[in-house]
Amino acid sequence: MGIESSTTKSAAPGLRETKKRETRQAISDHATRLFIERGFERTTIAEIADAARVAKKTVTNYFPRKEDLALDHQDAFVASLARHVADREPGESALAALRRAFLAAVAAQDPIAGFAGPAFTRMIAESPALTACLRGLHDQREEALAAALAEATGAAPDAIAPRTAAALIGGVHRVLFRRIQDLTLAGRANAEIAALLEPEAVQAFALLEPALADYARV
Repeated sequence: MGIESSTTKSAAPGLRETKKRETRQAISDHATRLFIERGFERTTIAEIADAARVAKKTVTNYFPRKEDLALDHQDAFVASLARHVADREPGESALAALRRAFLAAVAAQDPIAGFAGPAFTRMIAESPALTACLRGLHDQREEALAAALAEATGAAPDAIAPRTAAALIGGVHRVLFRRIQDLTLAGRANAEIAALLEPEAVQAFALLEPALADYARV
């Protein structure tokens, strides 16, 4: 019976985690390629497993739902608006923090904001299942934002003010996300979309100023 050194023992968990991340990424990459080539509904879990050279069970262990394979950044998407509220600067209102964060995402052409490229955007638009899933993610993001606003203002979790504010702010984000999708499907490049969207985003957020300019100010 051999005895592992302390170095081997400490390194093993790191290696295992690295291998898991690599396997997860490989499955996601093959799934995205197949979804784009064949369509989301026409691609099976078994085909993804074959392409990634893993067992079908391995795919479902990493991605419990088929939609998770296509929208694998959904956790970051759902948490994004609430996180910006939590991270707002001293003296900054929730609206100002979210506007600042969105304009930064546009400048960076961030996929979380909707800059997913024509092939991926078309894949979502042509899939009823993914379109429905995306709507659900918008709903979840709005709910998380409402919870963050309630905490920031000391309101009850089910109070009407944070829920209303979240609906208004979430509505602007939905409109701008859809605008990026539409421009992408129209053949506009990301840089062009970003240039077009910046003034539109400023205008959209300005419509909320009369109601929310000072809401949840630090």
